[in-house]
Amino acid sequence: MQMKRLIILLCGTLVLGACGNSIEKKAGEKLDVARAAYERGDYAEAKLQIDSIKTLYPKAFEARKAGQELMLQVELKAQQQTLTYLDSALLAKQQEFEAIKSKYTLEKNAEYQNVGNYLWPTQTIEKNMHRSYLRFQVSEQGIMSMTSVYCGGSNIHHTSVKVILPDGSFAETPASKDSYETTDGSEKIEKADYKLGEDGNVISFISSNKDKNIRVEYLGERKFNTTMSPTDRLAAASVYELAQILSAIEQIKKEQEAANLKIGFVNKKTERNALEKSQEK
Repeated sequence: MQMKRLIILLCGTLVLGACGNSIEKKAGEKLDVARAAYERGDYAEAKLQIDSIKTLYPKAFEARKAGQELMLQVELKAQQQTLTYLDSALLAKQQEFEAIKSKYTLEKNAEYQNVGNYLWPTQTIEKNMHRSYLRFQVSEQGIMSMTSVYCGGSNIHHTSVKVILPDGSFAETPASKDSYETTDGSEKIEKADYKLGEDGNVISFISSNKDKNIRVEYLGERKFNTTMSPTDRLAAASVYELAQILSAIEQIKKEQEAANLKIGFVNKKTERNALEKSQEK
C-alpha cells in the first residue's frame, strides 16, 4: 500500500514537472515573438506579447522575469523613438511660428510680466481707446482669450456676448469668470474676458466666418449692439491661427518632458536590476 502511494506521488511529481516545463516552453515562445518584434522596432507588439505572458502563463516565473527585463529595453527604445518624433514635430511648429511671428505685436512689460501676449497690430490698446469691440490675444504659452470691451455714457453691466451672422446662426459665451468695470471721466468702461475653450465656441465661430458680417450683442442688465469691423474679424482669425501653433508647441514640450521622465525611470530600474544581479553572484 505504501509502495502504491509512493508510485502515485512520484507520478504526480513527474506530471507537475512536465506541466511546468510545458508552461515555460509556451511562455518562452511568446517571449521569442516579443524579442522578434523588439528587434524589428515594433514596440507595441513587443509590449503586447510580454503582457500576454503574465496573463496566460502566470506561473511561468522564468519567462516572466525575462519578459520584465525585455520590457525595460522595449520601453527605453519606444520612448527614444517618441522623442525623435517629438523633436521633429517641435522643429516644424517652431518654423511655422517664426514664419508668421513678425505679423503680430507682442505686448509685454518686463518689470511685472513673465509672459507676454501677442495681438493683431490693429488691436493694440493705444489704437482702440473709447471703442466698444472684441479684442483677441494669445499668450506666449499658447493660451488664447477674447475680451469684450464696452465704452459708453452709462453702464450696461455685461457679463457675456453673443455673435450673430446675417442668417441668424450664432454663438454665445457663458458668463465671464473675469470681468471688471471702471470710469474714465464721464465714460463708463467694462471689460470681460473669455478663455478659448470656455468661450462657448465664439472665437472659433468668428474665425470660421471672418469674411461675413457679424453683429455683436453685449448681454447684461441692458443690451448693447455693435458690428464687428473687417479688421477685428481678421484679428480673431489671425490670433486664433497663432494660438493653434503656440499651444501645439507647448503640448509637444510637455510630451517631451513626459518621455524624458520615463527614460529616466527605465534607466534607474535597469541599473537597480543590474546591481541586484551582481549581488546575487
